[in-house]
Amino acid sequence: MNALNDLTVTSWWWVRHAPVTTHQGRLYGQSDVPANTEDSEAFKGLARQLPPGALWVASHLQRTHQTASAIVDAGHSAPPPLIEEDLAEQSFGDWQGLSYAEVEAERAGADHPFWIAPAEFAAPGGESFAAVMTRVSTTISRLSTQHSGRDIVAVAHGGSIRAALGHALGITPDQALSFTVDNLSITRIDCFHGADGSQDWCVIGVNLPPSIGAPHGVVFPPRR
Repeated sequence: MNALNDLTVTSWWWVRHAPVTTHQGRLYGQSDVPANTEDSEAFKGLARQLPPGALWVASHLQRTHQTASAIVDAGHSAPPPLIEEDLAEQSFGDWQGLSYAEVEAERAGADHPFWIAPAEFAAPGGESFAAVMTRVSTTISRLSTQHSGRDIVAVAHGGSIRAALGHALGITPDQALSFTVDNLSITRIDCFHGADGSQDWCVIGVNLPPSIGAPHGVVFPPRR
């Protein structure tokens, strides 16, 4: 018998919230800005792809709640999400609301090729991405233990999904910043629970778009 068949698997289905159009060109971070949920075909695609009977979680920011509600309105049956504040986007403190040009002038040469600043750098009054990765990892481990064997749909943010990938792969925060996470994309990560309480992770798919017009969406491999 394959030993993998004896393991309990918890599948995380991460969905990045719908686009924010009110802060175009500005850094919003943990500002509670609304999402634009007008792309009905994209939400229908998500409703087809996401599993039934899952536990749903979201951050405390309204754009994740609006996105979850739009998926339900598009035909998915889902319960109200549990609110997990530690799945929120990175707080950029005093930088929130600034243009990217203004932020570049503020960061005093603390450059990163893919992100606002290096992972260990915290804006004044804000937090570093490394801190985001710590809080997201703690939350993922706790929820995976509490709800082992279930599907978990997490409607969250680009930063928190990158943090989840970093946690699963055991890479550094700076390396985790290399992932692209588009609005309304799905990232699937499976947790394999050992008898000793250990958690091992397998990344099934990253940044997959909602499959518009397809009868079944992107085909994910079956859960073990």
